[in-house]
Amino acid sequence: VDWTKFAYVQYVTNEAYLCNSVMIFESLHRLKSKPNRLMMHPDSWKLDDPGLNSETKMLLEKARDEYGVELNPIQVQNGGGEPTWAESFTKLLLFNQTQFDRVLLLDSDGSILNPPDELFLLPSAPVAMPRAYWLDNFLSSQVIVAEPSKFEWQRIEEGIKKHQSTEFDMEIVNQLYGQSCIVIPHRKYDILTGEFRNKEDDHWHYLGSKEEKWDPDQIIKETKFVHFSDWPFPKPWIDGGDGARQQRMPECHQRENGKEDCRDQKYWLWFYSDFSERRQ
Repeated sequence: VDWTKFAYVQYVTNEAYLCNSVMIFESLHRLKSKPNRLMMHPDSWKLDDPGLNSETKMLLEKARDEYGVELNPIQVQNGGGEPTWAESFTKLLLFNQTQFDRVLLLDSDGSILNPPDELFLLPSAPVAMPRAYWLDNFLSSQVIVAEPSKFEWQRIEEGIKKHQSTEFDMEIVNQLYGQSCIVIPHRKYDILTGEFRNKEDDHWHYLGSKEEKWDPDQIIKETKFVHFSDWPFPKPWIDGGDGARQQRMPECHQRENGKEDCRDQKYWLWFYSDFSERRQ
């Protein structure tokens, strides 16, 4: 396999998310992932600009020099609207990275437990995405495998131009590819941290059946990517403090033998503490 034809991609539109993206690349580097690494960042961030924020400069250089990341200056796509759209539509520049045969984008508000390199070897298709298993009939744009091309990028650009004010990147990719993309199993590749806070009999959306019993040890063993989603609990870099964490953490389950099973709680707390430690 020629891994240089493939790349993990991160997109950054502001300083707050830059650190998260560098953390994704650190994980890929530490876990010896094979494909190339590409970071799309605002073209206003020039490393030789003396006015560039020193932390921004340090993080960009760290990504480039320590984790082998190619830096790609881009124009932030704002879809002619609010700044939140800018965040969301810039992600779709993924489809314009035609220097690669295939690219894989993981949302940066997550943790990689094992690199999903094998997704680059899926059968050819313009797009592959997992289902947003917590919603009905919707694909999740937290994980996107795309084959960049001029044609697909033009379709995306048209979609951005015509979008309604309530539509974001997720709606656009669902409209364009909802019926025709490869569906990646969400299991393994896109679990929400909030899944560990569900009641024991309420994991069937994720597991795919009501018969299988939830086994957090097995889930952790097979999982590649975890997405932080515990609304209204804040994302891990906006730390709500120990008090908020204690309040939101999963409860322990009483077993028939009288013992307490606290594995869900243990893993959930670990997701947050591990992220915080790596972010230091």
